[in-house]
Amino acid sequence: MTAQSRTLSGSQARRQSLMDKAFQSATAFFAVLVLLILGGVFVSLVQGALPALGTFGFDFVTTQVWNPVTDRFGAVSPIYGTLMTALIAMAVGIPISFGIAVFLTELAPPWLKRPVGIAIELLAGIPSIIYGIWGLFVFAPIFQQTLQPFLINTIGQVPVIGDLFSGPPFGIGIFTAGLILGIMVLPFITSIMRDVFETVPPMVKESAYGLGATTWEVVWKVVLPYTRVGVVGGVMLGLGRALGETMAVTFVVGNAHRIGNSLMAPGTTISAAIANEFNEAVGELYISSLIALGLILFFITFTVLALAKIMLMRMQQRSGG
Repeated sequence: MTAQSRTLSGSQARRQSLMDKAFQSATAFFAVLVLLILGGVFVSLVQGALPALGTFGFDFVTTQVWNPVTDRFGAVSPIYGTLMTALIAMAVGIPISFGIAVFLTELAPPWLKRPVGIAIELLAGIPSIIYGIWGLFVFAPIFQQTLQPFLINTIGQVPVIGDLFSGPPFGIGIFTAGLILGIMVLPFITSIMRDVFETVPPMVKESAYGLGATTWEVVWKVVLPYTRVGVVGGVMLGLGRALGETMAVTFVVGNAHRIGNSLMAPGTTISAAIANEFNEAVGELYISSLIALGLILFFITFTVLALAKIMLMRMQQRSGG
């Protein structure tokens, strides 16, 4: 090797080292930038919520009254609406998503698998306001005339849980908003479940089939345990979307600051209340109360995702991952 070639090799090594350091610095900057943005959002919410939290204290999260005329604000009703609509959405979305994902990965013929998969992905791209318009003008009237009277006349007569399905059929309300949210989160959960189900090695499933297992047994005892971390992650992603969804819920939830005995009654959620009232809010206390609602939603979403992360870590530890 000549002196010139050794010089070139040394120059290339130094250039590569500099490029590696520059790349590492750039990626580290982007990672830290995310934390700075998250911290900035949190600090801004706390700063904006301080007047309301200072005035009402802990009563803000235990009071249902929401009266801009008398400057009395409580967050119980929006918190209740946010949690209930998200729970209904998960109750609807998880089993249907699981069924679709299993059908696409285990049962669907090849000619049907691709178009159904594309349709699911296209559903994820539809703007939420479209779901809201469809829910208000199409789904809610049909729901009011068919399914709501049926639920009121059947489940509504059952002791204890019957109160949740009682009262007049409004069409809109907490239950309707939860169903719309369930339809909205379907594509997200389904896509993730389908993708993680496809990561199961064919040999593992074929071994189970070879031992005489049925399709359901293969799915329940082989596919699901193998992919449970990804499945839980997909469910949590859908839950996070349901907790923070705004436009679609605003159209169909009824926007009433009260907690009704029935899920059929109109209500509101944190995001819907902020979207409806922020432009019309007058006075520091009113605006601060709406920002405090945003802070509570931030806390709820952060808590849910943190608990999901802890659960995933424990599942990985138990599986030896």
